[in-house]
Amino acid sequence: MPSWTFVSTANAFVLRGATPVFVDVRLDTCNLDERLIEQAITPKTKGIVPVHYAGVSCEMDAIMAIAERYGLWVIEDAAQAMMATYKERPLGGIGHLGAYSFHATKNYTSGGEGGALLISRAELTDRASIIREKGTNREAFSRGAVDRYCWLDIGSSYLPSEVQSAALSAQLSQAEKVNRRRVMLWERYFQELEGVCFRHGIYLPAVPEGCQHNGHLFYLRCDNKAVRDTLLSQLLGLGIMAQTHYEPLHLSPGGRKFGRVSGDHPHTIKVSNGLLRLPLHYALAEAEQAYVIESLIELIKCF
Repeated sequence: MPSWTFVSTANAFVLRGATPVFVDVRLDTCNLDERLIEQAITPKTKGIVPVHYAGVSCEMDAIMAIAERYGLWVIEDAAQAMMATYKERPLGGIGHLGAYSFHATKNYTSGGEGGALLISRAELTDRASIIREKGTNREAFSRGAVDRYCWLDIGSSYLPSEVQSAALSAQLSQAEKVNRRRVMLWERYFQELEGVCFRHGIYLPAVPEGCQHNGHLFYLRCDNKAVRDTLLSQLLGLGIMAQTHYEPLHLSPGGRKFGRVSGDHPHTIKVSNGLLRLPLHYALAEAEQAYVIESLIELIKCF
């Protein structure tokens, strides 16, 4: 898995006694570098965890081919990628398992925490239902398949509340509309910032051919931390809620304790030091976005 991700990606495996092995990312997409995966594989390796950063797909054909060659599971972290696709296939549904997030920061939210598990292998569905039902076969009981239910496996309470489900359902009924607006806002940022950023050595997000993003977030990548921090401070001073993003997991105390590093991570560190996120959400008004763009252009011109 990449070190450039939220801690939940690693926690899911550490909680079950596995060791996350961190691999560097590509500089263009900030996604797991598929060219570095094989050198990280050992006889103990069980799976590959691609994280689709900013709703832009990893190179899934290459990753699936590696997994097949070594007999590994592919678990997609598609937390940021609902409604995004790779070669017209929905992200989260290409690997053997996929995970969506409905956290408050995501494109569609249940009002707090929550998510969904996507299962592409039929033989995994029965166990998934048991884990979801606190380790029991209660779901089979509800269908009338058994006359009583009992404890069969590990499990926990993964069901959302009715209030959370109602909030999420209302948003999912408008999923296409939300997606179109977020992509439109993303495209406006890109079109209006492309020229000035290029001239001043600041990079915009890359979307490889065959990938359709979902407008989850828009970022700039500066060449060094000093430029990024200066821009961040100036934008905040103008009332614009710009943000950085993750600290690399492999450099954190938890990552050092529970994980292992494969190779060097120059791109992960460069991304972490230089990335700056701009405001992007469904309710962002055109005038508000124009203020962000105009302010940013003036600040960049001073470099």
